[in-house]
Amino acid sequence: MSNKERFFFYENNKEFQYDKKNNNIQTKFSRVAFIFFVFFIISLIYTIHLIHLGSRNLKNPINNQINVDNKLKRADIVDRNGNFLAKTVSSIDIGINPIEVIDQKKLLLNLRYIFPNKDYQSILSKFKKNKFFWFEKKISEENYEKIMMLGDKSIKPEEKLIRIYPQKNLFSHIIGQIDSDNRGISGLEKSLDDKLKKNKDKIKLTVDKDIQFLIREELIKYNEIFKAKGSAAILMDVYNGEILSLVSIPDFDPNLRSSITDVNYINRVTKGVYEFGSVFKTFTLAAGFHEGIIQPDTEFNDLEKKLECGKNTINEYDDKIPSNLTAEQILIRSGNIGSVRIGQSLGIEKFKKFMNDLNLINPLVFDIEEIGTPIPFNWGKCKLATTSYGHGITTTMLQLANAYSIIVNGGYGINPTLIKKNDYKTNRKILNNDVSKKINPILRKIVTTKEGTASLANVEGYDVGGKTGTAQKSVDGGYSKNKVNTFASVFPTSNPKYTLIIMLDEPKTNSEYVYHYRDGSGTKYKGTPFNTAGWTSVEVAGQIIEKIGPILATKYIQFN
Repeated sequence: MSNKERFFFYENNKEFQYDKKNNNIQTKFSRVAFIFFVFFIISLIYTIHLIHLGSRNLKNPINNQINVDNKLKRADIVDRNGNFLAKTVSSIDIGINPIEVIDQKKLLLNLRYIFPNKDYQSILSKFKKNKFFWFEKKISEENYEKIMMLGDKSIKPEEKLIRIYPQKNLFSHIIGQIDSDNRGISGLEKSLDDKLKKNKDKIKLTVDKDIQFLIREELIKYNEIFKAKGSAAILMDVYNGEILSLVSIPDFDPNLRSSITDVNYINRVTKGVYEFGSVFKTFTLAAGFHEGIIQPDTEFNDLEKKLECGKNTINEYDDKIPSNLTAEQILIRSGNIGSVRIGQSLGIEKFKKFMNDLNLINPLVFDIEEIGTPIPFNWGKCKLATTSYGHGITTTMLQLANAYSIIVNGGYGINPTLIKKNDYKTNRKILNNDVSKKINPILRKIVTTKEGTASLANVEGYDVGGKTGTAQKSVDGGYSKNKVNTFASVFPTSNPKYTLIIMLDEPKTNSEYVYHYRDGSGTKYKGTPFNTAGWTSVEVAGQIIEKIGPILATKYIQFN
């Protein structure tokens, strides 16, 4: 049979012929193999290219990919209960590059739909400049999804780490602010700047958010009632120096990153330096007890109504104060002349040393850098006399709270702190054991007796004691009619736990305000009769202790 085979098919009277040849089969097979080989090479090249692109993208992100700069990371700050006070979070900013816009008219129309409140005249002018610009900072998640769905390659998202303050104004004077370069410029953000940048763990503070909120609310309320220029409060544990609350009004919102130049926004607790007046009489009496010069029942007879000291005259603030008083009564009735006599019995060196030991007249080392320096002065006989009743001597509220804590805690030195610690160093003994035992009952009588000046703070169940101070503000070497009204309180005096200092800066009287006495009698009194601490700061302290007392009793201590 020849190498050529022929087959015939008949169908529907039509003839088909097929020649089967070996060389045809080989040719067709070769063509299929060649095509397969071509496709294999193309696939291999494509795969290698994809791998190359993938590895390149990991090293060099494309322009519209979101990147994060970890150098902006700062440790979170929380209160003693774990509530966030400062936190670093991710935020997305949206920019637009006009050169890459696909359809400007369509894009603007869509943007106006998503962001109806923007100034599109200004945005249009930016488009005309053909330069990249930021369209929306800190975009919401909802709007981010909407704007990215537009699919316009000119839209450039960029993720950033930003510092937010969830409590807004509440802790502004404590936490402070950072600048645009992630540097702390005030408060703990400044003093702990390096630690916040390096520390991965949260930094826990001693403050309590709930207590801070309640105290701030009362200060704002009474700032308005008494038309004060400002006000402040500090609540401190008398044994370990933990500060549960530190408030200064007016305050600010650190989220706004605004530059604050108004001196009225000073931190009145730590930075402000004031003459606090009669609250210093407690130190004079305590110094007398410490040195063993007097006892609570030591009598001072024939006290003058006024004393001449150089060119100045020291007057008794109230002519009704008797001429014969015990040491205890001098403090209860806030006698100026009696306090001078105790100071003179002490002498300059002993009184000066006592003030130094309590850290009242030198700058105090603290967790934030906004610290005031008491105004220095030269000691002399007249200066000894005036400082004995709190005139002509300055300090800060922080130092005042620290000194009162030492006076009532058994005489142990403490270090005021905003940073929570696992344990605290053993405190150095500063005062004799009996000083607190003698002072504490007297502070209680200032609140409970009719001769005392702080009866409005007699909150039932909290055993409050304290001392008032009304001082004229020093201006250009003299004194103005404006006042600083202060109440330094301690509770419970039977077993002291907290010092609460309340200060009103330049308060005014209020003829419409109604006072409610807390002695159970239901007595009311309308109108502020005198612009003194007993009628202003004491009332604020009473209101605050009523509000925070239940929280303190529940969380920290049980009151008797």
